[in-house]
Amino acid sequence: MRILFTLLLAFVFTGSQAQVRKELGNTPPMGWNSWNWFGKEAINEKLIREVIDAMAASGLKEAGYNYVVVDGGWRDTKLGPNGELLVHPERFPGGMKALADYAHSKGLKFGLHTTPGSHDCGMDKVGGWGHEEIHVKQMADWGVDFIKLDKCRFSMDEQPDYPRNDPRWKAGWQKPTNLETAYATWSRLMKDSGRDMVLSASAYQFFDWYPVLTNMGRTTGDIKSKQSGGAIFDSEKPGSVMAIVEKNNRHYKRAGAGYWNDPDMLVTGSQGLTLEEQKAHFALWCIMSSPLFLGNDPRVMTEEEKQLITNKQAIAINQDPTEQGHRIKAEGKAEVWAKKLKDGRYAVLLLNRDATASKEITLNWSDLGLKGSKTVKEVYGAKSLGAHKDKFSKSVPARSSVFVVL
Repeated sequence: MRILFTLLLAFVFTGSQAQVRKELGNTPPMGWNSWNWFGKEAINEKLIREVIDAMAASGLKEAGYNYVVVDGGWRDTKLGPNGELLVHPERFPGGMKALADYAHSKGLKFGLHTTPGSHDCGMDKVGGWGHEEIHVKQMADWGVDFIKLDKCRFSMDEQPDYPRNDPRWKAGWQKPTNLETAYATWSRLMKDSGRDMVLSASAYQFFDWYPVLTNMGRTTGDIKSKQSGGAIFDSEKPGSVMAIVEKNNRHYKRAGAGYWNDPDMLVTGSQGLTLEEQKAHFALWCIMSSPLFLGNDPRVMTEEEKQLITNKQAIAINQDPTEQGHRIKAEGKAEVWAKKLKDGRYAVLLLNRDATASKEITLNWSDLGLKGSKTVKEVYGAKSLGAHKDKFSKSVPARSSVFVVL
């Protein structure tokens, strides 16, 4: 009885902390983020305006990619005299409000990266700890629609001069409640700001408070991308597509309308993956109901990439708020992933992770609690594969996939 009472108190307490506008995450947010392609040093306001133009003109906006998020690199290296955020004077002389207004004029929404501790990830003392009200008000006044709140660094020293990987850079986060307190404060202030702003938490692992305080939360470290040496599809090393997927899949039961697990941005385009690996990568993000944030250069997309990331049926699967799909079967390097859709259909991915050999992969209807005859249709290409009784089998080439709807 005592355990039950304690759990009930915990539930009531957690529920009372709900702050963020959950309706802003009724479906997984979609957009573009500057980091994976351009990193920190290469961005400036001219480039962001060109990206906004490209997204508005290329069909990305019509496909649902409506947030343009400027990641690290837009800030100055210090805060202002009252603790306010300052824009980088050379890269963004026109300021953030002008960029937000320009995005809005093109029918898009605007987002910014910032950090809740003492320093950003590049060790500049521009964090929001103790300045939260000022920073949230600035964001609202600028017309920001999306905030990526990146854990980064929290040093307890006023003038730290220790190496980049020194644990003292994270000392402020060692008090267990500090991280949740920081995100709860931002969540509450954003809700009370008078402006609708999505809260994207980037704290590099899943936390139980994510679904309460945020609209989307990073379950992993950074995905390997162009700016970090190139994307990798499958490796046990951190940052490969499948290493990211493994971590994100652990928390599939916690996602749903209002909150979505975030396995990081997409790495489509010329970032290191083959086209077949890109198709499997995009299908996994759609099956997992992940926020779809492009990490490419929308100004120079190939036709193959554009067709992939604007595929209407794949995006409809992603935007279906029924659940986060997950892996239902694995036999060595052969896997089956599935997501139940609101109309009773299923999206299914037959995935072959083997780098050299084809695999015959079978989905039995009983794996989904189904029976009888089902019609199978490809997502990529929209080709009907006919009716199948009791199961569906396909020979899947190495490092490839078959994405279908039953």
